[in-house]
Amino acid sequence: MRFIARYAKELEENFEVITLYDERIDKELLSKEKPITQTLSRKYPVAIWFERKMHDDFGIVFHDAFDTRPLVHQERFPQGLHPLLRAFNQVHLDASKYLPYKYEAIDGDGVFQVAVGPIHAGIIEPGHFQFSQAGEAILHLEVRHFYKNRGIEKMLEGKTLQEAKPIIERISGNETLAYQICYRDIYLQASQQELPLAIAKRNALLLELERIIHHLTDLGFIPNDAGFGAALTFASRLAEDARRKLQELTGHRFGFGAIDFKNHSIDTLSFKAWLHALQKDVLYFQEWITDIPSLWDRFDTTGILSFDEAIKYNVLGVVARASGISQDRRLNKFYIEHGFKMASETSGDVAARFKVRLQEIINSIEMMHNFLQEDTTSLSLESVKDGEYMSFVESSIGELFMTIDIKEGVIERFYVRDPSFINWQALHLMMQGNIIADFPLINKSCDLSYAGNDL
Repeated sequence: MRFIARYAKELEENFEVITLYDERIDKELLSKEKPITQTLSRKYPVAIWFERKMHDDFGIVFHDAFDTRPLVHQERFPQGLHPLLRAFNQVHLDASKYLPYKYEAIDGDGVFQVAVGPIHAGIIEPGHFQFSQAGEAILHLEVRHFYKNRGIEKMLEGKTLQEAKPIIERISGNETLAYQICYRDIYLQASQQELPLAIAKRNALLLELERIIHHLTDLGFIPNDAGFGAALTFASRLAEDARRKLQELTGHRFGFGAIDFKNHSIDTLSFKAWLHALQKDVLYFQEWITDIPSLWDRFDTTGILSFDEAIKYNVLGVVARASGISQDRRLNKFYIEHGFKMASETSGDVAARFKVRLQEIINSIEMMHNFLQEDTTSLSLESVKDGEYMSFVESSIGELFMTIDIKEGVIERFYVRDPSFINWQALHLMMQGNIIADFPLINKSCDLSYAGNDL
């Protein structure tokens, strides 16, 4: 049974802890006076971040957890404050005494620690990577993020779905269309409406375009981190052309506001010509890059995540499919009818993740041809009904999960689990047996979001 997410909400008399699996949903009520429950981290290691977050947010204690350190609260966050409690209404916080964060570390003769981040030499979100090293060899890596918590869950409380949309679609810049489609599906559920096929096809086309943009970006940066900058130049040109195409279709380079329950006309002839040109360039890139043995010497057997490890850590998206797991939210009738084919590799290394991205770009181009349709169908938005709603979508990173509770017409509880929140926790498994110079290569091959990871 696959673990998907674990999160909490505050009720009038209790806390409710919800654990979501692919086969069922478990709900448990906890006393507010003594909110204690059993950890799931012994069976599902990735549950530990969910549980540490719930302790920071609500004060819930997880018995027998193997890690009880703060997750989203940094070293000077005021002790005893839990920002997702209803009673919490502080606008300004006074910093507490500095309490050092004790990193996981391996000790021994000749073993030393290397700290990378949280500030990096480039345009990148803050994230900290703590290495235990024996010379160049990586013995252990601990990932620590959550330096830019924006309070989105609290921010959305009391807002209507319409008011929340501009915030939701900006949570993670490389998944804006995916977040909007999750939001779209919840709005449809809450208003008890069906999405017209023409709009569903346009939305799917935009989602595949977003996937292509980010896969192309990765196909440039992965070889670049192995010392082959020509690939970055070539792939970046294709990614920029695709980004401009997204702006042409939606009015914004990141597609903000693109999912609006209307079907806007597309110049299909022009778009098909662009798709044909893109496919030609991608196939050329594939043939070119495949015929560089020195590059594949760096890719092959680097950053391996085995099938068993991938299952144990419930990884998602390209990371899962490169380790032999056939898991993709597009594996449904709608997508299959429009040409979806599951991309898969089994070696679980950088090479496998690179190959899966190439396969997915080629398949996305095929599906986009099939999604093209001249149609101006629109859907009138109806009022929403109170209730608890969930949605899923396969973003460029992996399975995105969102849930919204609506009460008296406004959001009572908002929670989203970005695929990166799970995949970041498996990154350390790919480091053993590699050298520290390969860390950027391995990290980039997973292409994880910092912003989506930290609400």
